[in-house]
Amino acid sequence: MRNILSVDVEDYFHPSEVQRSVDHSRWDALPSRVCDSTAEVLDLLAAHRTRATFFILGWVARRFPALVRRIAAAGHEIACHSYAHSLVYELSPAEFKADTLHAVAVIADAAGARPTAYRAPSYSITRRSLWALETLVECGFTTDSSIYPIRHDRYGIPGHPRHPHVLETPAGPIIEVPPATASLSPSRIVPVGGGGYLRLLPYRYTAAGIRRINAVEQAAACIYFHPWEIDAAQPRLASSALARARTYLGLHGMKSKLARLLRDFEFAPLSDVCADPSVLPAFPIGSGNDPVH
Repeated sequence: MRNILSVDVEDYFHPSEVQRSVDHSRWDALPSRVCDSTAEVLDLLAAHRTRATFFILGWVARRFPALVRRIAAAGHEIACHSYAHSLVYELSPAEFKADTLHAVAVIADAAGARPTAYRAPSYSITRRSLWALETLVECGFTTDSSIYPIRHDRYGIPGHPRHPHVLETPAGPIIEVPPATASLSPSRIVPVGGGGYLRLLPYRYTAAGIRRINAVEQAAACIYFHPWEIDAAQPRLASSALARARTYLGLHGMKSKLARLLRDFEFAPLSDVCADPSVLPAFPIGSGNDPVH
């Protein structure tokens, strides 16, 4: 079964945990490492003949358009990860739309094509920001991957549909592709989508989760990670103990885990796996309400 591989292209000072210590105004003055770390990711994917969806931060596309072109030239899908990595539920609808359109413009200018898939920073489309899906449809997006169906202190909608589906917003339909979760029981859903869960936990945890999703649930698993997660030499800017643990633990072993994933499973871009919305279950959604399911 083909699973979905996605890469959130942002620099080491962009994660939400780090932004508590590093203000946006400092970004342009910090030494960037995103081109080198993303180049390593591209080489790793090329070695395993794997294509992925790259959710690119608009700030990165503006600073490094050649990097976006290199990703596209390698055959990967170009998608949008917002412009300034601001949490959606901390923005007004007008601010969110402005940020999104700004990101679309700079990514399209760099890639030569308009992105149609979106992922919110830190999966920040939650119950209080479901209105953002309607805005995404208005901005021309056909696919979103921003709703994590788990309970977390910063993101998540527990009980949300766990596999690719269509959400009917007031502006029209949008395909929603949640990051991978495994169902151990009706009341116990655990995250296996990659990122920190792959970096911090043993490899067998993620591998077992993907196998369970593929074999037992007959569904594709959506896996994600960030280029900075293979950069063990990055500056440590996060300040609190929890933020440092979430951001920096497991960096040294992440690249070898990714290589093993690419050997053990088949991956493809999001649009290849979820190309036909007519075969996906659909759920109505109202602004600010959970989908009916």
